[in-house]
Order: sequence, then C-alpha cells, then structure tokens
Amino acid sequence: MKAILLAAGRGTRISRNIGQKPKCTLDIGGTSLIRNSVKLLIKNKINVSVVVGYKKEAVINSLKGLKIKYFYNPFYDVTNSIASLWFARKELSKDDIIIMNADVYFEEDILKILLREKRNQVMLMDSGRKNDYLFRCKGSKLVDQGKEIKKATGEYVGMAKIRKSFLNKFNKRLNLLIENQQHNLWWENVLYSFIKECNVNIEDIRGIFWSEIDFIEDYYKIIDHRQSINETQK
Repeated sequence: MKAILLAAGRGTRISRNIGQKPKCTLDIGGTSLIRNSVKLLIKNKINVSVVVGYKKEAVINSLKGLKIKYFYNPFYDVTNSIASLWFARKELSKDDIIIMNADVYFEEDILKILLREKRNQVMLMDSGRKNDYLFRCKGSKLVDQGKEIKKATGEYVGMAKIRKSFLNKFNKRLNLLIENQQHNLWWENVLYSFIKECNVNIEDIRGIFWSEIDFIEDYYKIIDHRQSINETQK
C-alpha cells in the first residue's frame, strides 16, 4: 500500500491568518498537521510520498526523520493539484494507493475504513456536513459534485483510495487531462471524469471527526478536538 499527500499549494484563503506558513505545517498540539498524518500512515505500514511546492523546505523540515519519498511541483503557483499528482505519477503503479490533500486532519478510524475498501476506487464523504465541496449520490455511487449542488448528499472529505486494478485507466486519464492543458483542475477531476463511464464509489464516514483546513476556524476545530481527546485520556 502507498499513499501520496499533496502539499504543494499556497493555501490562499487562510494565508491572511497564518502569514506565509504552509497550512499543512500548522501545529496541532506538539506536532504539525502533516507529520501527524504521515505518522498514522507509516504506523499502518503504508509507504508515503509527499508532493511539495510552496515553501517546500518548511514542509520537508516538519517531516524530518520520517521515511518519505518527495516529489516537487515547480509550477505550484500556476497549477492545481492535478499537476502535483502528475509529478508523482510513477507512484501510481503496482500497488493500491491512497491519495489525499495534506491539509486534511483525519482519525485513524477513517484510515482503517480506506484500508478495508475492496472497490476499484472510493472517495470519502461525510453526510453530516454540507458546507464546502459537495457530493450528490445515488446509493453509494457519485452522480454529481461541486460547490453548489442541489439536494447534496454530503461533503467531500479530501481522501480517496484507488486499487491497483484501476490504476491503468486512472493513469491514462490523468495523462490525457495534462496533455490537454487541464493543469488547473483538482486531482479529483480525474475520478470525476469517470462518472458517466463507471461507478465512482463513495463511502460515508459520518460521525467520525475530520477537518480540512481552509479557514482559521477549521484549524481551531482541530485544536479543540485534540484538547478534548487529551482531557479524556487524563
């Protein structure tokens, strides 16, 4: 099993609150957000790759001492996450892979759900939240996605798993989109492009805490959550 964390972006929506610091390096209680994620992945015997770009030294420094493979997107300021994934494309072979945005805080229970998945590809959704990027599903199949979706089923979590049996099709579509200069898309658009061709599967993780850091309020939610866990364990 492999995992690719996409950590090349600038995070412009939260930048006014954290300055030039990459949001994935924010401290969430004695460790950085991305270090917490990588340690969980390594604990579960997953080989980790990280795509860096903006302030790459800060991201790499926050992961010092951990066994990680790095890829660099030199065009991070004029591309989106699909380009970052393309720079790590050699990892998209032979093994099942988890792809996730590095600004997502997740519990180990969420990771366990992904590890148990047997479907060709699955994206995580929280049906208890409908605030940001939305999914509309029919059963467990994705039928529509976007910021403004009528009758949304839930909110995208920022994590997905692709089985090795689907990677050939995934790679061909990724390369096609890049060749067609679609480098400003999200990496998830590769999967969205299959909606009318085959099942894009959705797994609901409602009830398990997670947070993607887009705004400073998201960061404070993580801090409060971790503090409540620490108090419970005392």
